[in-house]
Amino acid sequence: MDTRKATNKATTNPLRRFAYKMLKYPPWLGMRLITLLFRYKVKFVGTAGLKIQQTDLKSVTFFQKNRKKVQNHIGSVHAAAMALMAESATGFVVGLNLPAGKLPLIKSMNLKYVKRAAGDMQAVAWLTDEQIQKMQNEPKGDVVVSVKVTDAQGIEPVICEMVWAWVEKK
Repeated sequence: MDTRKATNKATTNPLRRFAYKMLKYPPWLGMRLITLLFRYKVKFVGTAGLKIQQTDLKSVTFFQKNRKKVQNHIGSVHAAAMALMAESATGFVVGLNLPAGKLPLIKSMNLKYVKRAAGDMQAVAWLTDEQIQKMQNEPKGDVVVSVKVTDAQGIEPVICEMVWAWVEKK
């Protein structure tokens, strides 16, 4: 399946259609516009200052600058901000791939903080073709969405397991 293709408009959701159009713009502009839309829809993402760096509609990269507003008492990105970034990245990629008429819901988040973070943070979330197929064809269900959160040194300070469910909208 070509992930850049918008597919059938009857089944493609508005977020996917918008993101697909933005991929035609230069990356600096397209990702800025997708970030602004996501921040508008999920207000806390804007408060924390998360940015979407890239997406191919099957995966996404979120970025969190280590700034005072999101720091903990030791000067690194707060654990809650890391959780927000992981949840936002996985939710975004799920939202891109659900057909119209289905509602994404976080079912569970399991986070294990294993190392001290240093500097800016990045989260990369992705879905497999099998997961996308399941989301497209089943009226409700759930998937474990892969996400890797790393700091400025490339260290993975938190191991995340995000389970997303979907149901039909009423």
